Amino acid sequence: MEILFYFLLFLSFFLFSRFFLSKKTKNLPPSPPTIPIIGHLHLLKKPLYRSLASITDKYGPVLYLWFGSRPVLVVSTPSAVEDCFTKNNDIVFANRPHFFLMGKLLGNNYTTIDSAPYGPNWRNLRRISAIEVLSATRVHSYGGIRLDEVKSMVKRLSNIGSDEYRTVEMKSMFFELTFNIMMRIIAGKRYYGEHVEDLEEAKRFQEVVKETFVLSGASNIGDFLPFLNLVGVKGFKKRIMSVVTRKDKAMQELIEERRSLRKSEFNVEEKEKTLIDVLLSLQETEPDYYTDEMIRGFTWVMVAAGTDTSAGTMEWAMSLLVNNPQVIKKAQAEIDAHVEKGRLLNESDINNLPYLHCIINETLRMYPAGPLLVPHESSEDCVVGGFNIPRTTMLLINMWQIQNDPKLWDEPTKFKPERFEGLEGTRDGFKFMPFGSGRRGCPGEGLAMRVVPLALGALIQCFDWERVGDELVDMSEGLGLTLPKAEPLEVKCKTRSSASNMVSQF
Repeated sequence: MEILFYFLLFLSFFLFSRFFLSKKTKNLPPSPPTIPIIGHLHLLKKPLYRSLASITDKYGPVLYLWFGSRPVLVVSTPSAVEDCFTKNNDIVFANRPHFFLMGKLLGNNYTTIDSAPYGPNWRNLRRISAIEVLSATRVHSYGGIRLDEVKSMVKRLSNIGSDEYRTVEMKSMFFELTFNIMMRIIAGKRYYGEHVEDLEEAKRFQEVVKETFVLSGASNIGDFLPFLNLVGVKGFKKRIMSVVTRKDKAMQELIEERRSLRKSEFNVEEKEKTLIDVLLSLQETEPDYYTDEMIRGFTWVMVAAGTDTSAGTMEWAMSLLVNNPQVIKKAQAEIDAHVEKGRLLNESDINNLPYLHCIINETLRMYPAGPLLVPHESSEDCVVGGFNIPRTTMLLINMWQIQNDPKLWDEPTKFKPERFEGLEGTRDGFKFMPFGSGRRGCPGEGLAMRVVPLALGALIQCFDWERVGDELVDMSEGLGLTLPKAEPLEVKCKTRSSASNMVSQF
């Protein structure tokens, strides 16, 4: 009886919101026919960005859908995106939806920088990230860590394929690289490869991280049909809580470790300060705000945002490169011409390697790490593309569709790095913005665009690459928030003769 009561309550709410509010708001965007209760959920298939692109092709580039009881605005043209992220609407869409179970549990009840509503807490978190953590000066100070980890990856690969082509799986290689970089920045520790201090701790942390990433990409139908939370997702919630408990325990141990180290070594040199050290320093002056819970949440977002996305971009890039060996040759020629023989390229060389940037931008165009960006939500009524949008509407920007639109790009399904020649940075108006835009644009773009070019450039400089077989690498897309490959990349590599002496010294 209780479940029936809640179902009828939800049905009443749905009918009220779906019909009364829709009639109240005139000039809504186009919308396909709905089914009671589920709205348009029956039209959605995985991957979601392709499914939404199909609906958009039929009904128009500004679309109003119902995901169960949740109104959703889907936008897939640069002009409509500009309406959302500039002028008055920049603030209107600066909020995040607050009905996702994952955001509530993993985001410390919507208080972390990725999930917090637009307001004083979020502005302070953004200020911390921009000034204390991800400023140009701070990111530059992490340069030694990035170079050290890239050298470690090159060394491991050279042991695999030093004399002849041998097969290597790159997905785990890239994940371990980015994870080590982020954890050394955050806590001064590495968890993969050589010089891992505590193997048992490393194993536990690896398991928590991987399980959290799996859950983060999972969908919960109860977010859109709330009455199902009463009957169908208790096991899902229990699983999340188990991971959250272990994650918080692991992060708290890192905080205690750095706190103890700070007491024993009072003057930690500025260049050796970890992110936790920076936040603990702030805690000393504002303990009520910079609580251990806040530090755990902030640092975890850095781990999640800085690991999987960059690793995935590099895996897609290498997949595209081995399918287009002429691009590898051109990139190697550029590096050989601008980096003296016998020296590994470093970050100061990157600005002199425009073709390398073209490769990365073309990869981000075809396979953006956030194909739908992170969802936004309207805080008040507004106008997008000439249509009226009610408050509390979730906004999805189909960046994948925009960046693969044949009306905007010549032969968008072809890998053509040359199309980005002459473009500086990772934005081209609102038709190419893989890191988002507006107030909630990705604050880690600067760090990502140091890690990816350095690692990819080193792999191109030091190794020759081939496909495992005669067939092209499978470019099928997997399921998840960050557009993973369906099949992990396996390739063959061997050390280039011009780099063998250099690599042997790592």
